[in-house]
Amino acid sequence: MAVNDKQKSYLRGLAHALKPVVMVGNKGLTDTVLAEVENALNHHELIKVKVSGAEKDDRLKLVSTISDSTSAQLITTIGHISVFYRMSKEAKIKIPK
Repeated sequence: MAVNDKQKSYLRGLAHALKPVVMVGNKGLTDTVLAEVENALNHHELIKVKVSGAEKDDRLKLVSTISDSTSAQLITTIGHISVFYRMSKEAKIKIPK
C-alpha cells in the first residue's frame, strides 16, 4: 500500500512519541538486524530505527535497504532516526484516506 503525503503526516505525528526499537550499530545491517526490523514491523506496524556509526550517504543506503528488504514504507528520516510503516494483516493503526 502506497502512503500519500497526508497519511505520512499523520504517521509522523504518531511516531513522534515512539522510541527507536531497532538500533543499527557499527557492524551495519546484518541478517539479525533485518529479522528484528521484520519482527518489530509485524508487531507494531510503525517503528523507529536508529542508524549510528555511519556517514550520511551510508545511512541513507542502509535505510533504503531496510525499506526494500522488509517491504515497508519509509515515512521520514531525521538525522540518525528513520520511521517505517508497514500495514499488518490485522491493521492496528487506522490511517486517514
